[in-house]
Amino acid sequence: MDRVADSGPETVGEEEESWKVEEGRDADVGPCRWQLFRDEMDHPCFILPRTNSSQTRTLSFFLGVFPAWEITQMGSAVPLCSTYLLALLGNLTVVSIIRAERSLHAPMYLLLAMLAVADLGLSMPMSPAMLRMLWLEAREISFGTCLAQMFFIHSFTDIESAVILALAFDRYVAILHPLRYSSILTNSVTTKIGVAVIMRSTLVQFPLPVLLTQLCFTRVSKLSHPYSLQPDIIKHAGSDTRINSTYGLLLLSTLGLDFLFALPSYVLILKTILNIATWRERLKALNTCISHICVGLLFFIPMICLSKMHWFCKHMSPQAYAFTANIHFLAPPILNPIVYSVKTKMIRRRILRMLCQRGVHKSRVTICQ
Repeated sequence: MDRVADSGPETVGEEEESWKVEEGRDADVGPCRWQLFRDEMDHPCFILPRTNSSQTRTLSFFLGVFPAWEITQMGSAVPLCSTYLLALLGNLTVVSIIRAERSLHAPMYLLLAMLAVADLGLSMPMSPAMLRMLWLEAREISFGTCLAQMFFIHSFTDIESAVILALAFDRYVAILHPLRYSSILTNSVTTKIGVAVIMRSTLVQFPLPVLLTQLCFTRVSKLSHPYSLQPDIIKHAGSDTRINSTYGLLLLSTLGLDFLFALPSYVLILKTILNIATWRERLKALNTCISHICVGLLFFIPMICLSKMHWFCKHMSPQAYAFTANIHFLAPPILNPIVYSVKTKMIRRRILRMLCQRGVHKSRVTICQ
């Protein structure tokens, strides 16, 4: 009887202690761990499979939507799919033409091929996820997939920025020092530039996902865009984000330096062109770099506006925010191959020749049938 009587209070005490732990009044449970424990049953961002008394937490995000997405959901999927296919077709055409035509194995065209590869790398992690969201209404994305998408988007954006800077330097040497162009920019130098660009992007962007894994996300997070960006992710963290914010500004400064170095090159190019005696020679010289100027403006102007909105305009309209981000990330992969195909004579001629050959082949097949 004594033993039974003694076991009663211990059982009650254990139940009270367990109740205190469940209610979060235990002093050993930290605020972040207790927040995770309290929200795990209320929010779908934590999936808790239980196997042999062990449980695993998997954090996920919800991708943002396009403006008026609920009204024109399927109407948005068709043009998005068309633009994605157009980006793939245009950039793959530029790369295949430069690879197949030996006369195009020159520094400027090799840099154009690098730019096309960067556009392909930028569109591939974004457009399929957006199409999946529009067609299947699958807006949820796991934390690991979110980090991988963010890493590739930022990496290929950094590569594209560096390649645009290299193209500005190429045109600067070609117009201001035409006699020394072939000795300064050789194919081997261009290859080294490409390797340096990839190494810079990899080394600079690799800490991004590592730093984000150190943050504490305590609730369901809805992103502002239909793709993952580092400034957008850290807004939803429940812990100190000063290190991540500082590193994000450092990455932004690298893109800003690319712009600051490319801008004087084009200013000097335009100054040199205006000093040419005849209008015909001016137009000829301007035609060699007008496509590079258009591509640079198309990339850097939306980037500057979007960065300003992210870091300094906290109360900006969501519609303006989403529109600027879509212009910055979706427009260059589509428009860059169009600009270079129209304004670059060698690529334009090769595309026309390829189309004519296919047309002749189809006509011969029709005649034979």
